[in-house]
Amino acid sequence: MPHVRHARRPIPAAAALATAGALLLSGCGGGQAAQDDPVKDLRGKLPKAQRSAGALRVGMDINYAPVEFRGPDGVPTGLDPELAAALGRILDVRVEFVDTPFDKLMPNLQAKQYDVAMSALSDTRRRRDALDENGKQAGPGVDFVDYFIAGTSIVVPKGNPKGIKTLDDLCGKTVALQQGTTQDEIVTRQVSVCTRAGRPLTPHKVDTDAKALAEVASGAAAAGLNDFPVAAYAAKTTDGGGRFEVTGGQSTSNPYGIALRRDDDQLRDVLAKAIDQLIRSGEYDKILAKWNVSAGAAQNAVVNGGI
Repeated sequence: MPHVRHARRPIPAAAALATAGALLLSGCGGGQAAQDDPVKDLRGKLPKAQRSAGALRVGMDINYAPVEFRGPDGVPTGLDPELAAALGRILDVRVEFVDTPFDKLMPNLQAKQYDVAMSALSDTRRRRDALDENGKQAGPGVDFVDYFIAGTSIVVPKGNPKGIKTLDDLCGKTVALQQGTTQDEIVTRQVSVCTRAGRPLTPHKVDTDAKALAEVASGAAAAGLNDFPVAAYAAKTTDGGGRFEVTGGQSTSNPYGIALRRDDDQLRDVLAKAIDQLIRSGEYDKILAKWNVSAGAAQNAVVNGGI
């Protein structure tokens, strides 16, 4: 069984900064603790494979703005690439992104095509234990280092012509979503609810979030489901904010986590401590603020904190 730390709910950024400040002040007394360099200590604990290569290879589906996408120059940008780059600076290694379709992230991680997968991956028991749709184990499991809290939102055409506000309002309608995501699991559960109500829900699963949004824009789907940061970004930026809107707030979701093979416990623990260092330094909050996702701030890194 992997080491598990209990999940803790996120707190506002200001409170997180106050907590970090208290932690820093508590170590300012003289003695060996004041002289310790936590960054140097982390670099020394980085596994030999990454230290020898001078790199951390990150599998990522670079097609999910604002969490990860390519900027005008073609370089990966967004929440995950910037957090990954900041972790690389703490650990003194370059970060190499391996663009990978979302549904291939876990298989390619197990095939050792990269060291970790970091791509708006929700930490769920199903992913940790590699369970199939019938609850049977279908492959090796993974560990997650959780770093961000994201809810799920419903995206509808501007003006919300169908009056959709809740998941139950999706009954009798077609919903577009990216396959293999947390939203896929949510809609699968809702299909049963709608069937019992006598108003079947028709899920249309596509391979990218962009295609799902295109179906909502064209009217082929009445709504789409997205992680809240992505839904809010699409509503704000598509056609100058005139194409979509987010409705019904956001439902509770599992945290985003960095996925690692279960035998990489040394790298897992180093990354967890590096995230904590990033949070204490204040750079974590700056990155979240840049991408307007401060509401998802985590208080600290958590190993396998999803449900």
